[in-house]
Amino acid sequence: MELGDKAVGFLLTMTSLSIFTYYTFWVIILPFVDNDHFVHKYFLPREYAILIPVLAGVILLSFLSVFLGFVMLKSKKKKTT
Repeated sequence: MELGDKAVGFLLTMTSLSIFTYYTFWVIILPFVDNDHFVHKYFLPREYAILIPVLAGVILLSFLSVFLGFVMLKSKKKKTT
């Protein structure tokens, strides 16, 4: 494995771990912290904790549907020719 592949893998792993830690703290731990605590200024409002993953899921499913549609159209054109 090349050094560049390892660096990209490490970067992706650290990014994923950071997002997971931030989201876990935001959704599970933050509701039990007092509202006037200073840590609340580092997080978005709680409504976004549901809105962001739902929006990301809709975008991902839309992209996958369009991709599958193109693949199906291309395979249909190859079979007819």
